[in-house]
Order: sequence, then structure tokens, then C-alpha cells
Amino acid sequence: MPRSGEDARRRLQQAALELYSERGFEETTAAQIAARAGLNPRTFFRHYPDKREVLFDGEADLRAALVREVIEAPEDLAPFEVLLGAFRTAARILEDNRPFSEPRLQIIAATPALRERELAKHASIIEALAQALRRRGQNDRLAALAAQTGWATFQAAADAWIEDPSQSLQAHLDQAFDDLHTLSAATRPRVTCPEN
Repeated sequence: MPRSGEDARRRLQQAALELYSERGFEETTAAQIAARAGLNPRTFFRHYPDKREVLFDGEADLRAALVREVIEAPEDLAPFEVLLGAFRTAARILEDNRPFSEPRLQIIAATPALRERELAKHASIIEALAQALRRRGQNDRLAALAAQTGWATFQAAADAWIEDPSQSLQAHLDQAFDDLHTLSAATRPRVTCPEN
């Protein structure tokens, strides 16, 4: 009986998580993941180009959702308010997928090749957010800085949520952005040196 694409992807993701946890990423092959999922290797490669990508499924959808939220945010919001609203959408997605999100993050943290891939994915999201802020009229330099800082703050919130699941990711996200505001408010104005 043929399996739907969504069902196959879910099975492959779950099988990959199990095998990476049991054997490690390097010791696991795409064929083993497919076998654990009850599928053949052709099916694996129909959905994923390599065994790293099975852990990054949905990244393009997440990036698109974040960009859409930034572009559609009310015009009177400051960049960090816009980003916080977008990240709240991402937080709901991660919270709904916690059984996958938590072991996924642990496997990535323990695997240099996956950390490298994750950094490339994050760079793509940061650039997309910066472009979306530019579309809202933010200048290049500030759009890039806001996107980088906002994403780092979101990542800090996600890390805190994995460490402390007693609070929602939304709560950790609000706290991280409050902390960012506190740090920004504590910054002293730059002193300009007189010219000689």
C-alpha cells in the first residue's frame, strides 16, 4: 500500500532521530533510516538529498512563515517588535513539535557536521529576515543588525525552553526579548572624541 509523502517524511524523521540517538549520526546511513521507517532507500532520497537534511525538514516553511509575519506586521511597530511577533509564530510551531524538536536539538548540538549545516540554515533565515525588514523601509545596516540580534535572541529562548520545559517557549521568548531590551537600555551613548 503506497504511503503519503507526509507520512513517509514523518516516518523517516522519527527513524533518523532514533538511529542518531542510538548509534550516532556518523554511524547511521540513509539506507538504515529508510529500513527503520519501513521504506526503501529510493523513498528516502525522494524526500531528502542526504542524511543531514532529514533533521532540517520544514526549514523553508519556517523561513517563509517568518518573512510573511514580518512583512504583514503593522507599520507602526519597531523592528524588534516585528521580529518578536514573527518569532511567536515560530514558537507555536516548535511547541507543537516538541517531541521532535528536543531530541533534534540535542543531536545537532552533539554533531559538528550538523552544527555546521544548522549555521548555514540560520544564516539563510537571518538574511531573509533582514530582506523583509528592508522591504518595510529599514535601512540595510539596521535591518541586518536587527535580524542577527533578533535571531540570536530567539535561539537563546529556544535553548532555555529545552533546558526548562516548565515554561512555554512563548514565555522564554518574552523573557529573552525583555532581557534584550534591558541590555539595550543599559547601553551608554557613544562619546565622540574631539578632533585634534
